Amino acid sequence: MGKRVKVALIIIIVPIALAISLWLTIPKWLPGIASIWLPEGTKLSLNERPHFIKRGISLSGIQFRAGDCLLANAGPLSLTYQQRQWNLQGDSLDIDTHCLESLPPQPQATDSDIPLSIADIQNQLPLFNITLDKLRITPWESYQGRAVVTNSAEGQRLAFQGDLVSGIVSLNNQQMLTLESLKLQIPDSDDVIQLNGDVKVPVSLDEIPEQGDIHGEFVTSYVEKPLLMKLNWQQKKGHLTITPEGEEQSLLDVPWELSIAEKRLLVVEQGQWRWPYASQPFNGGVRLTLSDWSSDYSEATIEARLNVVTQGDSGKGNAVLTVNPGKIGMTDSNLSFQFTGKVNHDEISLYATIPGTLNGTILNPTLDMMSGALLRATGPVTPDIYLNEARFPLAGIKLTDQGISGPLQTIINASHRYWGKYKLHLDGRARHFWLDQGHWEWNFWGNGDMPPLKAKWDMSGRGEWNDSLINLQSLSTGFNQIVYGQLTIDKPRLILSSPLNWQREEGVYQAGWQLQAQKTSFENGGYLPKSTLNIHFDGKDPANFQWTGDLSTDKIGPITIRGRWDGQRIRGEAWWPEQSLQVFQTLLSPELGFKIRSGKLYAQAAFSASEEQGIEAGGHWVVKDGGMWLKDGDLDGLDFVMSYRLKDHIWQLGPTSPVKLRIKKLTNLFEMENISADLQGHYPYDSRRPLRLSNVGVDIMKGHISLTELKLPQKEPVTLKVKGVDLSELFTILKPKQFSMSGKVDGELPLYLDHPEWLVRGGWIENSGPLTLRLDKDFVQAISDDNMYTGDIISWLGYMEIHRSRTDINVSNLGLLSMDAQITGFNPTKMADKLVVLNYHHEEDIFQLWRSLRFGDILQDDLQQMLSSPRESKQ
Repeated sequence: MGKRVKVALIIIIVPIALAISLWLTIPKWLPGIASIWLPEGTKLSLNERPHFIKRGISLSGIQFRAGDCLLANAGPLSLTYQQRQWNLQGDSLDIDTHCLESLPPQPQATDSDIPLSIADIQNQLPLFNITLDKLRITPWESYQGRAVVTNSAEGQRLAFQGDLVSGIVSLNNQQMLTLESLKLQIPDSDDVIQLNGDVKVPVSLDEIPEQGDIHGEFVTSYVEKPLLMKLNWQQKKGHLTITPEGEEQSLLDVPWELSIAEKRLLVVEQGQWRWPYASQPFNGGVRLTLSDWSSDYSEATIEARLNVVTQGDSGKGNAVLTVNPGKIGMTDSNLSFQFTGKVNHDEISLYATIPGTLNGTILNPTLDMMSGALLRATGPVTPDIYLNEARFPLAGIKLTDQGISGPLQTIINASHRYWGKYKLHLDGRARHFWLDQGHWEWNFWGNGDMPPLKAKWDMSGRGEWNDSLINLQSLSTGFNQIVYGQLTIDKPRLILSSPLNWQREEGVYQAGWQLQAQKTSFENGGYLPKSTLNIHFDGKDPANFQWTGDLSTDKIGPITIRGRWDGQRIRGEAWWPEQSLQVFQTLLSPELGFKIRSGKLYAQAAFSASEEQGIEAGGHWVVKDGGMWLKDGDLDGLDFVMSYRLKDHIWQLGPTSPVKLRIKKLTNLFEMENISADLQGHYPYDSRRPLRLSNVGVDIMKGHISLTELKLPQKEPVTLKVKGVDLSELFTILKPKQFSMSGKVDGELPLYLDHPEWLVRGGWIENSGPLTLRLDKDFVQAISDDNMYTGDIISWLGYMEIHRSRTDINVSNLGLLSMDAQITGFNPTKMADKLVVLNYHHEEDIFQLWRSLRFGDILQDDLQQMLSSPRESKQ
């Protein structure tokens, strides 16, 4: 190969190799070249080298850093050139404004610098179209959307479309900036802002626009009418107003004047504002001075004063926000302020002394509360609750767009008209805390008096909120005692048996609770031993979880319970296992003299409760073969079965089968056997939903007493029937001193429960066979000695065989018993063929009679009084 050929090959191959090498190493050398034009302290980097595509190139991504902070991150990009226009297509662009704080101070423009001309920039720009499918700017991620920027022969145009914000802005070649539309919706609300207008852009960027006219509409749920905004200016004077549609008086009226002769100065004097839409109207004034901003408007000095005047039930209040002269800038601000004064709202008064500073970039400022910052509140919160004082120390709190940092404290001293006084404390510390981000840990405690329950209570606990996890580590609250009516509960206390964990992001909610009471005493002398309720929550959040638990005392239970809560209704079920009735012995008063000796009980229930439907429940109770010793007797063979439902405050007893009561034997004043009663229906009852008592009966005194079906409300009398009751059994129990009877009787007593006059009307008792009447000899002799005429008569009654006896009975609703008795018989010791007819009338307060339970003695006294004077009789 000749020397010339070799030289030619070298000349061709070396540039090609160099070009290939440069192309393959673009990610390494291009950022360094670009740094010449980038601000100091910033860096551009590529994910990988570009790739050729049709009519252009593509990149997997570009990053722009300010120090160590990622200021901008662009996803996959493609750049093409077609029809004399550059087209840049990007999938995403994320901009983090927090990184602006990492930018070093930039050199200021000098007077010798030639100001930029808008027209020159427009003329130098090539035709292009930039499309970003998703533009997201932190911390305003909610306003992300699709952005399209175009440069054509007519001018420049920006179009943005997102879920919460959309708009179009254009700049034509005559330097007229037109806001064609801007619609912005406040996150998590229906409030919407809409703007449009025109601004005459100055020739140079360091000049103020000579004129402008911008109109806007703000639709908010707080105001019925749309709020109309007008911002216009001409030369150095302008006006900003916000006025409800159709009204003349503005909510905000701010005149302003601009001066740039000696130094840049924007002054607002005698600005006024008002807000009449709260529960009470607010108003105040505005004064502001903005000066010494830089040529690119990035820095300025601000001084301001804003006040708010309130009028409440406790008088007029005035609070003032003062902003001391300080610097406000795009990357660095330094403002000190103080909010001082009193705000009256209805009957509540708020007192504030809040000094603080505002630092950092104006896009993401940092608000620091200084020493002495305090907010206090006093006054009635409700007609029943009076706030003696609520203190909120604010010193040391730092607020940024990342959240709250610093100590969070609250002290509340209040009283309730009925429930008494209480005091609560909250002491915690936060680090960049906001809802579901950052960290907040707290301790809380409190105590108070509760006079209606004759109780003192206390509370304490601690927990934390770490990102989306709320963790309550401990909680203990309880009373020294609770006294309510005939009930006294000793030292009830609710504690957190296992930590409460609520993972909000993952939807996990768990907690364990335990409610204890040392002793529950009843006024009658009975008591319930130490009782414990254990319950566990497991679900997604406090408005959606399932719960399980058990309730037990020393011997009762455990009663198993379970259910769920869906935020609107709580549902549950309970099972009471079969156990001995003897566990209820402590509930009975010792004075009753009852001692449970046998029997079993079990039960089951289901229930639900909600604000709209109230409480609904259903279930059954079963008692089998119960037995107990009574003070003066004995009960044996008690069986009780009850099913029930509760809805709309109405009890349905025995929805499928009647409530049944059965007692084999009851020995007290009388010996009773085979006692039965069935109950079915509704309570409270009405004509549409009656209550029925049926199958009521008892074997007593060798006879039977029963009750026909009682239907409430009562429309027909219910009849108490007596069948074959042996009087010898009755007189053996009553033990009258001067007379006795033997034989069996029948009877019927029609009973009225809601009659305006009668309790019993048309009742009767008569013999069902021979009756025998015997009078004590001393009793007969005493009457004879007292009245000789009646002595002969009474001797006929000394021993009498009765073959006909009838007593008609009526009882008024006042308890007046009226009895008319007719007795026909003979005395076999006298003349058996001589008929004796006795007519007897008796009236007595039956309530007193029942209290005495000495029917025999009363009847004896009445007979003695009757026979002590002449009476008409037939022999």
